[in-house]
Amino acid sequence: MADPRAVTDRKTDAKRRHDTELRGFASDNYAGVHPEVLEALALANGGHQVAYGEDQYTEHLQRVIRSHFGPSAEAFPVFNGTGANVVALQAVTDRWGAVIAAETAHIHVDEGGAPERVGGLKLLTVPTEDGKLTPELIDRQAYGWEDEHRAMPQVVSITQNTELGTVYTPDEVRAICEHAHERGMLVHLDGARIANAAASLDVPMRAFTYAVGVDILSLGATKNGAMFGEAVVVLNPDAVRAMKHLRKLSMQLASKMRFVSVQFEALLARDLWLRNARHANTMAQRLAAGVREVDGVEILYPVQANAVFARLPHDVSERLQKRYRFYFWDEAAGVVRWMCSFDTAEEDVDGFLTALREEMGR
Repeated sequence: MADPRAVTDRKTDAKRRHDTELRGFASDNYAGVHPEVLEALALANGGHQVAYGEDQYTEHLQRVIRSHFGPSAEAFPVFNGTGANVVALQAVTDRWGAVIAAETAHIHVDEGGAPERVGGLKLLTVPTEDGKLTPELIDRQAYGWEDEHRAMPQVVSITQNTELGTVYTPDEVRAICEHAHERGMLVHLDGARIANAAASLDVPMRAFTYAVGVDILSLGATKNGAMFGEAVVVLNPDAVRAMKHLRKLSMQLASKMRFVSVQFEALLARDLWLRNARHANTMAQRLAAGVREVDGVEILYPVQANAVFARLPHDVSERLQKRYRFYFWDEAAGVVRWMCSFDTAEEDVDGFLTALREEMGR
């Protein structure tokens, strides 16, 4: 039997290491787990369930996914977002295939070369003003299908919402899908923050995925209140090959998959995903409104989801970082990114704005 004193000591140590009142604006990955997701994990933690996705939670998740993404949708839970993107892109490309993406795309900038080194893909990137691709921008790289000296463009990958916090409308995604399909290419959507985009647009997730022609997507959960795990969602089964085998080959097959699946169920079966995203977006709007009143600080992109990008003096950012965690987006240009989360409170935003005004006034 465990020594009660040892349990008490562990609790004391945890409190000593972790200030539960601490908030920052560095990433929505910094947030904890939503209490309803923790409750779902605890409920799933009894008895034995079949491993590797043959459990009742993963089976039920398929019905939940179809309610959001259409009757042909099938979810393949994985460990993380990079894994979801790599597996999804592998499933819709040949060994000689290439993926067209924005220059700011997460698959290009923030995944350590995994799509290329692990997935064996070639990324063909395009500069954009706001992180969003258009048919015209896609055509800068959509050529050379018969040229054996060039990787063949087979997929267009977009991010919703984008890495710059902007959001594609359903019509914009439809135009991309129609353009790509006309040229024999498929469309992948990186949905790490898909809930924030749906909340911003006030439409169901299917409105800018299944309904407009997206073939496959990476479905995010961690940034929206989950502990761990994302999913690949196949929307066009005719275009996708060997997902089960690719997931295993890519080391993304969880043995105790019920604990990934039940988190998606907790988020998606009711409206928790939307409540969390709406709150994060609202806090970003509150932050942006306050920032606009501070002389010398410039907001760079439309604040359409839960991110605020701004330019301010470098020394101010460095001092402010000692009070609140956040990242430089482009340090040479003095550009920073401030992210809001499902648990960001009004007083967190107001405290940050007070600190910003104080540092700008020094």
